[in-house]
Amino acid sequence: MSDVAAIHNLVQKRNELKTEIAKIIVGQDAVVDQILLCIFSGGHALLIGVPGLAKTLMINTLSQALGLDFKRIQFTPDLMPSDILGSEILDENRQFKFIKGPIFSNIILADEINRTPPKTQAALLEAMQERSVTIAGQNYKLDLPYFVLATQNPIEQEGTYPLPEAQLDRFMFAIKLEYPTFEEEVQVVKQTTSDVKTKINPLFTAQEIIDFQHLIRRIPVADNVIEYAVTLVSKTRPDNSLTNDFVRNYLDWGAGPRASQNLILAAKAHAAFNGKFSPDIEDVKAVATGILRHRIIKNYKADAEGITEEVIIQKLM
Repeated sequence: MSDVAAIHNLVQKRNELKTEIAKIIVGQDAVVDQILLCIFSGGHALLIGVPGLAKTLMINTLSQALGLDFKRIQFTPDLMPSDILGSEILDENRQFKFIKGPIFSNIILADEINRTPPKTQAALLEAMQERSVTIAGQNYKLDLPYFVLATQNPIEQEGTYPLPEAQLDRFMFAIKLEYPTFEEEVQVVKQTTSDVKTKINPLFTAQEIIDFQHLIRRIPVADNVIEYAVTLVSKTRPDNSLTNDFVRNYLDWGAGPRASQNLILAAKAHAAFNGKFSPDIEDVKAVATGILRHRIIKNYKADAEGITEEVIIQKLM
């Protein structure tokens, strides 16, 4: 199949995928779009939302529709690295045998990731970055495709361990989940209080997803689009000559080069999802908020004046 035909196929399959997910998930179109962009770009996503917004159900439904293995890890303050990576045990022949932990799956839902200590967060970090884990000096490769979709509750901050900037930077998107509209909530209540069981049909194989990821990476990008993405990221840095007084007033730190890379990758996926063969500046703008939101650090003045990350990002575009 040529790349042109493959992109037409991707557009059709993505529309079928959204229809399949909509059997279970009511609304949340923008959230589903960003998760799909992330998956087909080969990144990881951080979902930020209050309890009860169907974060877990969304990921479970998505994994079924993608035809991938799914594991959920509930992060707690007493969770140890071996609880997620696996551990060695003595078998009946008195030989050490490695028992794989829940991290060995295609899609990992890291529920309330900020509830666990840095040691366990660091164990997840290697899996996210290297697609492998090291246990007792032995390196184990993880099955591809591999995605970590972590959730974080923005309300409860007591007894939590804030994610280090280095780990936040590993997430391609930070996605905010909002409350449903009145009509959507009525629909949710109708669906979830009936005895009807909805079946989700798998639409992809693991190899198909890997092939689409390679296809997206092969999409050509014009130099002016890459320069726009790099300029946009440079503008978030208060000490950069390209930035403006608004950023200098309200930001302490800006985004690093990984933001520029992710902007272009996500723009390629956004273009492909819309049947285009190369991204333009509008595609970069469409993905900028989710990619930059968690990579810029506001100062106390921004907090005092109620200036959000979204407002700052809009001022830069």
